[in-house]
Amino acid sequence: MLKDITLGQYYPADSIIHKIDPRIKIISLIFIIVAVFISKTPIAFAVGVVFNLALILFSKIHFKTVFKAVKPVLFLIVFTAIINVFLTKGEPVFKYKFIVITKEGIYSALTMAIRIILLVSYTSLLTFTTSPIRLTDGIESLLKPFSKIGLPAHELAMMMTIALRFIPTLLEET
Repeated sequence: MLKDITLGQYYPADSIIHKIDPRIKIISLIFIIVAVFISKTPIAFAVGVVFNLALILFSKIHFKTVFKAVKPVLFLIVFTAIINVFLTKGEPVFKYKFIVITKEGIYSALTMAIRIILLVSYTSLLTFTTSPIRLTDGIESLLKPFSKIGLPAHELAMMMTIALRFIPTLLEET
């Protein structure tokens, strides 16, 4: 099971997404994450899913690889969905003794599941399409202005990259 985990791995390919500057990818990812969190309508989620699928196609990363990135958080997705289905108050759709499933609970469960899947797949696309060295350089470049207030940009960027690099190794050892 642990060999299927692709988190933090880089997949070299000749694609448009691979050639984008890492700083642009990082800043875009931040905006995408914010957009995913503030999305509330089914149309907004549909746009997020279509955009995600388009990025996967343009990156030339196999859908199977992206699914492998989502696979480790499937338990979290299912657990969150179950909690939302049974604990969200609203208009009952199904009722049996103390078990109540509401329309709002189903909607909440679906939106939370879509959010988690989108967040994992978007962040995985960043690591799939950006080499660790370029990612380090991009993070360091973005954090450079904060060095004026004492934030060690280079050291932070290096720590993040080392942590990303060793996730697969740690999982293998586990």
